[in-house]
Amino acid sequence: MKKILLSFFVLVSLTNTYAQNEYKKPASLGVHFFYNDFTTASEIRTTSMVDVLKADNWYRTSRMSPGLALSYIQGLSNHADFAATLSGSFVDYPVPNKPAFFTKDLLLELAVTANLKLTSDKYAVSPFLTLGAGASKYKGYYGAFVPAGLGLQFNLWDEAYLLINSQYRIPITENGAYHLYHSFGVAGPLGPVKKKVKKVTPPIPVVEAPKDRDGDGVIDADDSCPDVKGLASLKGCPDTDGDGITDASDKCPNVSGLAKYEGCPIPDTDNDGINDETDKCISVAGVARYGGCPVPDTDNDGINDEEDKCPSEAGIAANYGCPEIAKTTVEKINVAAQNIFFATGSAKLLPKSFKSLNEVAKILKDNPSYNLDIDGYTDNTGTVEKNQVLSENRAKSVADYLKSKGVEESRLTAEGHGIESPVADNKTAAGRAKNRRVELGVKNY
Repeated sequence: MKKILLSFFVLVSLTNTYAQNEYKKPASLGVHFFYNDFTTASEIRTTSMVDVLKADNWYRTSRMSPGLALSYIQGLSNHADFAATLSGSFVDYPVPNKPAFFTKDLLLELAVTANLKLTSDKYAVSPFLTLGAGASKYKGYYGAFVPAGLGLQFNLWDEAYLLINSQYRIPITENGAYHLYHSFGVAGPLGPVKKKVKKVTPPIPVVEAPKDRDGDGVIDADDSCPDVKGLASLKGCPDTDGDGITDASDKCPNVSGLAKYEGCPIPDTDNDGINDETDKCISVAGVARYGGCPVPDTDNDGINDEEDKCPSEAGIAANYGCPEIAKTTVEKINVAAQNIFFATGSAKLLPKSFKSLNEVAKILKDNPSYNLDIDGYTDNTGTVEKNQVLSENRAKSVADYLKSKGVEESRLTAEGHGIESPVADNKTAAGRAKNRRVELGVKNY
C-alpha cells in the first residue's frame, strides 16, 4: 500500500511539472447523496478485507444508512483540490463503550480533505486520492476522524463535475466509530467563470526625450534641482520622508512631519502615542479614549475604573477592586456548603440542611452588598442528561430556600453542571459521595 501511495504522489508531482499553465478549478459548490456503512467496517476490523469481499455483502445498501451532503471545493493546483464537506444522516450510531441507543438520530460530520488528482481538470475523467481530517456530532457525543479513500471525477460541461468517492473513516477519539462512506454527486462553480483574455499592448511611439540630467522625470527646463533626483510635485527636488517638504527646507528629512513644525512630526511629550495637539494630559501618559489622560481611578485604590467592579469603594485587585470579604465569612459559607443534603436521586432538601442554610441566609441579610453563586454537581451514576437536570434542580432548591428566608432573588445565581468537574474518583462510593455536592461562592460585586 505504501508503494502504491508513493507512486501516486510521484506521478502527481511529475504531471504538475509539465502542466503549470493549465486551468485550476474555481470555487465550486457540490451536492452529494451518500451511504454510511458501519456493518461492513466492523466486519473488516473483526475478520479481513478478503473475507468481507468473499461474503459478497459489502455493496448491499440495506446494510447502509443514506444521507445528504454539501461541499465547498477550491482548486489548489492543477492536480490538487481542497474540499470541505458537511454531511448529515439519521443512524443508530454505535458509540464505543456506550450502551446501544436502538433509535436513529442525526449524525453530523464535517470533513476537510485534499483531493490529489492523477490528471488535471482538462481531462474527461480524473482519478483522485482523498486524505484529510474530520469531526462528528451525534446526540451529545463529539468525535474526530481521519477520512482516507479513492474517487473519480467526471468533467461534464462549463466546469461542472460528477464526483464519485469512497472513504474509510478512521476514528481518532474515543466517541468515534469506524465506517465506510460512499458518495456521489455533482459540483459546479459558485459564480461565472472568468475567461483569460490576453492583453495586447500597443507599441510605444518613439519620441525623442527632452534633456533630464538627473533622470527624475522632470525636464531640466522645469527642474529646480536638475542635478538631484526629485519629485515633479516639488519641481524636481527630493523629499526623502515624503511629507511634501523638500529636504533642503526639512529639519527632519528622514521623518514625515508638518510644515508648521518645519517638517518634523507633531511632538508627543509623554510618549503615550497621542500627539500634543490632541492630548489633554500632555505631560502624563494616557489612552486615546480619555483624550490622552490615564484611565480614572475614582476610589484611589490603584485599580482603574474600567477594571474596578466597585469603582466608588476602595478594594483590592484580587477581588476586582471591591473590598476583601473576611476569611471567616468565606469559611462559614464553605462549611455550610458541606452540610447541604438531599433525598437520594431528588432535589428535595433534607431538614438537616436547614441550620447551615439559615446561617448563610443571615450572612447575606447582614451584608446587603454580598451576592452568592450556587453551583450544583453530581456523580456519574445515570445518564448525562438526567444528572444535568438533577444538578440544576438541586442548585435551584438551595436558591429557593434562601429566598424563603428573605434573600433577594437578584443576589442569587444558581447553575447546574451535572457530572462536570469531579473532585474525587467516581469509581468508588466515597468518591461519588464527594462529587454529589453544592458549592457556594460569596462575592460583593
